[in-house]
Amino acid sequence: MLQVTQKIGIKRIIIAIDGPAASGKSTTARRVAQRLGYTYIDTGAMYRSVTLKALRTGILDELRRSPDRVFALLREITIYFDGDHVFLDGSDVTTDIRENRISREVSFISSLKPVRDKLVEMQQQLGRTGSVVMDGRDIGTVVFPDAELKIFLVADARERAKRRYAELVAKSQDNSTLPDLDLIEEEIRQRDKDDEEREYAPLKKHPDAQQIDTSSLTIDHQVEIVHNLALEVQRSGR
Repeated sequence: MLQVTQKIGIKRIIIAIDGPAASGKSTTARRVAQRLGYTYIDTGAMYRSVTLKALRTGILDELRRSPDRVFALLREITIYFDGDHVFLDGSDVTTDIRENRISREVSFISSLKPVRDKLVEMQQQLGRTGSVVMDGRDIGTVVFPDAELKIFLVADARERAKRRYAELVAKSQDNSTLPDLDLIEEEIRQRDKDDEEREYAPLKKHPDAQQIDTSSLTIDHQVEIVHNLALEVQRSGR
């Protein structure tokens, strides 16, 4: 399913891209991977898949009362990638995991230590040979603290809300049902707070990570910046 192509003689590196919601991590990581011929691993999609599983099985409220119930959920779950598609228990959930209800609940699921332990193990297995670009919230601090290139993307909350709203408009057939911009911004700020304050693997910048503010950058520009940084690391052999 996951395939890596790599030019002979070029150092195989791991690129870790972290940052808050809607800072441009996924799009940047995907395009940088394409340009380098690397494998892109969307760790956020993995946490969203677990969240979707919890919602579909109806145990989300039970997990709030008894977090240990998540062990049974994790024993029965399979997640894998095929190109840009995400599969949960054999079904394509690429679109389903991007629903707003998943965005509202994924921080809670991500805060559960058994979930993070399980998915971190899976992520480390996927990236162990190098030639990968992985994005998330703890890639540079927990999953691959020794990654040769660590990036931390940030952006103004209002700008991130505009991006999220534009995504929802593009996917919706009835814009009258969409949440307004202020509500989306409020949810993003709350998501930031939840991610930064959770007990296990909180969102934070690794000391060695290069921070890039994407508030006023186009996707093409930020992709170019990260791609050039990757080429510098490859050529230096660091």
